[in-house]
Amino acid sequence: MIKEEFLERTIDSTARKSLEKADQDRIETVWDRLESQEPQCGYGLLGICCRNCAMGPCRIDPFGNNPTRGVCGADADTLVARNLARMIAAGAAAHSDHGRDIVEVLHLTALGKTSGYQITDEEKLKRIAGEYGINVDGRVKEEIAKELAEKAMDEYGMRKNTLQFAERAPEKRKEIWKNLGIWPRSIDREIVEIMHRTTMGVDADFVNILLQGLRVSLSDGWGGSMIATEFSDILFGTPTPKESFVNLGVLKEDTVNIIVHGHNPLMSEMVVDASRDAEIIKLAKQKGATGITLAGICCTANEILMRKGIPVAGNFLIQELAITTGAVDAMVVDYQCIMPSLVPIADCYQTKLITTSPKAKIKGATHIEFDPERAYEIGKEIVKEAIEAYGNRNPDRVNIPNHPVKMMAGFSAEAILGALGGTVQPLIDAIVAGKIRGIAAIVGCNNPKIKQDYGHVTLAKRLIENNVLVIQTGCSAIATGKAGLLVPEAADQAGEGLKEIANALGVPPILHMGSCVDISRILTVAAVIAKELNVDISDLPVAGAAPEWMTEKAVAIGAYVVASGIFTVLGPIPPVLGSANVTGLLTQGLGDVVGATFAVEPDPEKAAELIIKHIDEKRKALGLTTPPTGAS
Repeated sequence: MIKEEFLERTIDSTARKSLEKADQDRIETVWDRLESQEPQCGYGLLGICCRNCAMGPCRIDPFGNNPTRGVCGADADTLVARNLARMIAAGAAAHSDHGRDIVEVLHLTALGKTSGYQITDEEKLKRIAGEYGINVDGRVKEEIAKELAEKAMDEYGMRKNTLQFAERAPEKRKEIWKNLGIWPRSIDREIVEIMHRTTMGVDADFVNILLQGLRVSLSDGWGGSMIATEFSDILFGTPTPKESFVNLGVLKEDTVNIIVHGHNPLMSEMVVDASRDAEIIKLAKQKGATGITLAGICCTANEILMRKGIPVAGNFLIQELAITTGAVDAMVVDYQCIMPSLVPIADCYQTKLITTSPKAKIKGATHIEFDPERAYEIGKEIVKEAIEAYGNRNPDRVNIPNHPVKMMAGFSAEAILGALGGTVQPLIDAIVAGKIRGIAAIVGCNNPKIKQDYGHVTLAKRLIENNVLVIQTGCSAIATGKAGLLVPEAADQAGEGLKEIANALGVPPILHMGSCVDISRILTVAAVIAKELNVDISDLPVAGAAPEWMTEKAVAIGAYVVASGIFTVLGPIPPVLGSANVTGLLTQGLGDVVGATFAVEPDPEKAAELIIKHIDEKRKALGLTTPPTGAS
């Protein structure tokens, strides 16, 4: 019988069993550490603390008593706005730096200086080059890729002063950005400027600070993240629908088990290729294994799932539990969302924890630095480390819970349009007819403050029951995959209209569109629909949600989604309640400024009601008949 506390931590049955094993093995997990932090700092939760200079740290009394200002004189509005803007900047920096890495490797590949990489999608290379005004006629793909990468590099600096992919937005949306002075000029420039503005003694107007925060976020959503997505497709291939499996059950007792974890496909793609090398497989069998099993965690998982069908072990909160199965021989990480706690846990199970990025070293881990010029060779070196570790595995400590669940992923914008016959018109027709009520993007992380996966799965179920097509990325998509919702058979849980469409196309009622940076794919589809209807994105019956978000990246994502005109519901409350003015601007005032707002609703049942109400209001404004509530 599983303890009640484990039942309250997650809805994932494999995670519950692994939590029980971790408890028996006396392994401290993220949930235990959260419990030890309670009660958390009230000033921090409200966003009214500041340590941006050595006169502090300062705090402001949330009840209006002294102190009402920091030492420099900054009030609660300024502190909260500065703190939120810095979260946006950090999140935008993370995703945009991911994009920079992809651009650099594309450039090196074009010059013939990499090992293992190639330009896989030449058609997309030429199409993206066309957007940048690059002539492709009579030129080899390497020459085109070199010029494209160099033009993308310019978008990180000061010379170009505009982002090419922002031109994909509808004219009405671009006009809003320009009139507000938040048109993104370049990626690094906007991040640097917000860090400048929020340092001591600079910008103290909360509205001005938050507008620049939106500008930073747009440089991510329509800049760095979109570059990461599109250029990854050029290198590794544009995703198409693929079937695979998900949860901790994808691990196998008789194989060398390797987990790749993080966010950038540059490393994981090479590990995949190396694990399929005949010489490497032969070596694994010589050590007594029947083969090599590769699985992913977090967005690295989504990247190799979409393109190569590699199974997924789990989302963010699974990373520690995967090691406690005792069956993971190596966990190979790049950057983002990687817990330092993995080192002592890996030591307990003879798991090799291998860091690969100079940006993300962890004390106590084995560091094998990734170099694109020796990428494939390093991939083989990493897999050999896992094979050696297989010999140290203790069979008595191995406990792989349950059986894996089938899932379908790989719905890139191109794949969706291809399924619709190359145009969005069939999707528009289904929305007009009421078979599809609207579209909701559910994205974001896991957060140990919320029962794992409950927010994602419950919200998704309620929406598809009401004929809302759900599209997902990141840990959210993995959550519904584990719940069995990312298969065509799940259409039986949808309303009659959505069920009819999903069955006709042979797809799930929830479409897995990729990793966190691939939220840019959602923006692209929304822009295409808006242009087809000659309206703004804010006029569409669409909404966004992040039921279990926790990272600064999620703050940047939420900001650029709202700045693009999409109403967004958050689960956890951001650290803004210390300022009524900032809270009011985000949840109400932005509607008059960018045509969309945030809402906060931790209960996914109520969040579904908010989204459905919003979609119905947008349908009514477009003159569309609102379908009946509930499954037909």
